[in-house]
Amino acid sequence: MSRIARLSDVLINKIAAGEVVERPASVVKELVENAIDAGASTVRVELDGGGVDRIIVSDDGHGMGRTDAVACLERHATSKLRELDDLFHIDSMGFRGEAIPAIASVSRFTLHTADASSEVGTRVSVEGGGPPLVEDAPPRTGTVITIEDLFFNVPARRKFLRRGDTELKHAEEAVVRLALAYPEVGFFASHEGGTLFSSAACPDDPRERIAAALGSTAHPHLFPVEERRLGVAVTGYAASPEFTFNNARGLYTFVNRRYIRDRGLIGTIQRAYQDFLAAGRQPVVVLHIDVDPRAVDVNVHPQKQEVRFADARGVQEAVTAALSRMLRAAPWLGSGVEGAGPQAGQPMDAAHYAHAVERFLTRAQEAAWGGPLPTAMDAPGGPGPGAPPLGQGARPGALPFAAAVGQAPAFGQAQPQLNEAPPPGYFGALRPLGMLGGRFHLCEGPGGTLVVMDPHAALERARLTGYLRALESGKPPPAPTLFGTTLELPVAAAKALVEGREALSRLGFDVEPFGGTTVALKTVPPGLEGADARALLEALARALPPKSATLDTVSLAEAVRVMACHAARQAGAAPLSDAQFRALLGELDRADFHPPCSHGTVVVLEIPLLELERRAR
Repeated sequence: MSRIARLSDVLINKIAAGEVVERPASVVKELVENAIDAGASTVRVELDGGGVDRIIVSDDGHGMGRTDAVACLERHATSKLRELDDLFHIDSMGFRGEAIPAIASVSRFTLHTADASSEVGTRVSVEGGGPPLVEDAPPRTGTVITIEDLFFNVPARRKFLRRGDTELKHAEEAVVRLALAYPEVGFFASHEGGTLFSSAACPDDPRERIAAALGSTAHPHLFPVEERRLGVAVTGYAASPEFTFNNARGLYTFVNRRYIRDRGLIGTIQRAYQDFLAAGRQPVVVLHIDVDPRAVDVNVHPQKQEVRFADARGVQEAVTAALSRMLRAAPWLGSGVEGAGPQAGQPMDAAHYAHAVERFLTRAQEAAWGGPLPTAMDAPGGPGPGAPPLGQGARPGALPFAAAVGQAPAFGQAQPQLNEAPPPGYFGALRPLGMLGGRFHLCEGPGGTLVVMDPHAALERARLTGYLRALESGKPPPAPTLFGTTLELPVAAAKALVEGREALSRLGFDVEPFGGTTVALKTVPPGLEGADARALLEALARALPPKSATLDTVSLAEAVRVMACHAARQAGAAPLSDAQFRALLGELDRADFHPPCSHGTVVVLEIPLLELERRAR
């Protein structure tokens, strides 16, 4: 008696199901891929019980006639391969002819389909791999496949499934991956009547599909990437370093529209971003890699999630070039208008470049010594405890002290370039986090930084810009605000104010003598209504130019600085609301940081999250 016997078809299909059908998500993936191969423009997935109880996948593709509907249940029956040579230039999602019979062998399977020429549709039912029951059915457009009681006849496999919500997440992710690969196809997924994923076809703007998959907040952070080389085309979208995740769930790579999880490609993407992200953060990238089908082997993994490239290094170099071009251009630091920003190849702005340098020096120093970088206070001839803060009173374009002595700017020290010439859109890109000690505003900055701002200095800078621009315009000052108060001042102050009435009028004040050393303050410029009138007038008396001076922006600059300081003090008397602070950030982006200000250090501290990560270890 022979000890070797051929396995039955039912057992063969169950073994194949062990490779092809791991969980409900595997079923969703295989059936949706078949719908795409059938030319569907809309695919709907309905789930119950996390996909274990029921999976329904319907499409509006070309459907099947009765002969094909029955034949698709036979193992290794497929419409995608005919000859051996076809295996080496596969351009469809499925090709083995294993999925449908494998799924039907471990579920209660029903297929309802019809092709365009059929007057009667076909329904084929299979229970646990048994013989098919073929019936007439109403004609319909496309195909509907219903899978019920997955693994009902393989209890050992069903026992190893995870909880329903876990299986549901995997099934949803299977839909998302295919939706990202095919933005021209509408995808709709639901679970027990509730929507999981809904995205109409969006061939003109794939960012809409990415936003549907990763959240609407991703859309403004997405920028196109492209690199075309001989035999390789890399296209897609990558998010700016401002939009990241704490894991790699935002990394999607597709080869000829097939989702793959290639370690080499993932590592290439992460290396391209390494100088821009804090430790523990992962980029958001959706890349499509198109190569000649003959240059890639997709038949190396049961779930077809791994491939083998004929020129893996060339593909990785193309990916690196595509991402590096976008990151070097730093378009997220531009005007915010689509298509705006530096052209590829232009250097980054000074502040962004400084961030990258600081991160590099931190990693290099940490590897070599493991201690903190030297600060300007530690340097020979450093400023010492009594020196003014960096960025205060420095001339535009001046180098920070640390740079002057050949050292990198230390972490925890004010950034002069941000207090003298911040990059365009810097403040508008900040994300408010809260307040520290009821005094300082904490924000998350571009590229992953903790930014500490002095709200008084910020208000003062905004008010200074407004007052100077009004003065420079040569137009009458803004409509003053009725004030009406009398003040008795020191002799010198009262005399200076009376003699400087013309200058005060240019600035928007109406001051009149009221007998002796008393003056009447009748009107003040907008923004100074609630200011301490006595302190304001005494400060102005010291700042007004001599009576013989020409009244221009130069001679009145000191008085304008006094006005800005007192206006900021008044505006900041109570904590700013979130809306007020956001409005202030917008004013700062429009402000002129070149004129000196009484309190010049708006950005008190800027620390890359990389440094915080290092200190936390």
